[in-house]
Amino acid sequence: MTGVSAGSGIAVTGLRKSFGDLVVLDGIDLDVPAGTTFSLLGPNGAGKTTAVRILSTLIGFDSGQVRVAGHDVVTEPDAVRASIGVTGQFSAVDDLLTGAENLALMADLNHLDRATGRRRAGELLERFELTAAAGKPASAYSGGMRRRLDLAMTLVGDPRVIFLDEPTTGLDPRSRRTMWQIIRDLVAGGVTIFLTTQYLDEADELADRIAVLDHGRVVASGTAAELKSGLPGGHVRLRFADLAGLDAAARTLPGASRDDEALTLQVPGDGRVPALRALLGRLEQAGIEVDELSVHTPDLDDVFFALTGRPAATDEAVR
Repeated sequence: MTGVSAGSGIAVTGLRKSFGDLVVLDGIDLDVPAGTTFSLLGPNGAGKTTAVRILSTLIGFDSGQVRVAGHDVVTEPDAVRASIGVTGQFSAVDDLLTGAENLALMADLNHLDRATGRRRAGELLERFELTAAAGKPASAYSGGMRRRLDLAMTLVGDPRVIFLDEPTTGLDPRSRRTMWQIIRDLVAGGVTIFLTTQYLDEADELADRIAVLDHGRVVASGTAAELKSGLPGGHVRLRFADLAGLDAAARTLPGASRDDEALTLQVPGDGRVPALRALLGRLEQAGIEVDELSVHTPDLDDVFFALTGRPAATDEAVR
């Protein structure tokens, strides 16, 4: 694939996958620089889960090239598995074990010696603020604590690439923001994060780059700002104290849409500071006072709907 950087955490070229006559991935290209967060968005059945399963070596594919953490998933699957961690929507935590025992189990599965495993478990318990609960059974953990423990278990093997599937589903706002900070800290430490999420605000908050997948194809990719800036629909909403003010403003701003009942004008614009200054300057020069001003810019929900013709999905289909 042209444009794939030497420092790619994940590099995908022409990836195709079908189940019988159903084409699920139709030649997708992805380039995720190492040490960044990438989010793959798409409606139900778009192929997100299939893509993650291929990248994590769980299933094969029909054609294309896939490299993860610098390793080819076909010729070097063991090296890929040793370099990645996968945290699914549903926790892999064993409720019958304590937090410390869950981490010790993962250390054994990663073939760490006893001393190294204990040290690694202790570091992760402290890092994820679980030290006080280390001796409690996981069944007694809150949702946020379980998510943190699940991610800590993924990190026992020190993966360089982590696939996060719906990492904050069901969490309260405080726990969501705690998880977001953990993800940022991982990326700051050089880890590559591949994020699938139903929360578009989460992708907006965390992802360095985003790709939108629809009908097996990448229909758009870029930063959140780039995706949003490509959409029309941004506007400034002005509200006035009375109908006289609204009439005067409408004459001054002939391209605006008015709402007499709400005493508002909707003026097309991107909401940037220079444009706002110019707008308010025109009104001030005409002696018109604005009672209230608000700015609307397209968000990722708008991007998603414009690209797929559907609102954001709330559940991921099997494929």
